[in-house]
Amino acid sequence: MRRMVRLQYNSPVVLTFSLLALAALALDRVTGGWTTQHLFSVYRCSLADTLAYPRFVLHVLGHSSYSHYIGNMMMILVVGPPLEEKYGSRSLFWAIFLTALVSGLVQWLFFPNIALLGASGIAFMMIVMSSLSGMKDGYIPITLILVMVLYIGGEIVDGVVLSDNVSQLTHIIGGICGAVLGLSMRR
Repeated sequence: MRRMVRLQYNSPVVLTFSLLALAALALDRVTGGWTTQHLFSVYRCSLADTLAYPRFVLHVLGHSSYSHYIGNMMMILVVGPPLEEKYGSRSLFWAIFLTALVSGLVQWLFFPNIALLGASGIAFMMIVMSSLSGMKDGYIPITLILVMVLYIGGEIVDGVVLSDNVSQLTHIIGGICGAVLGLSMRR
């Protein structure tokens, strides 16, 4: 007798995040960019604007194009499920939320003329957290050192050398959040 192959929603936080970001991208197309500008980007605005507060977190769902979306989601879909399995859905949700909030607040406070959107800070948070996941008491994984040097160091260099539309600071913030959250979740 043949067994039916069934699909499993194996990583609810990561999959839901990816689908919400895809829905935000579709809404961008349907609304001619209105939703991305007003909901899924964070930028300096008056705190009297009631949409300012959700934007501090929702900016991680916005993407400027399908290739921007795919670039972030491929990394999140590869690195996220093992993290969700190790730390649990609730912990990973809060890690995403806190990383989004911190990067949104930093953007709002320090970059008044620039809008930020995208999940690259979340991807970097997950990369650093995953390199911490194999850490044993008293030992620092060489993978963590390499990730910090290659990814975070590379972002610092790119931030100084390049003039592009990539927010290296968001990547660095994501990496720092990943290190802090990863270390605190180990306990």
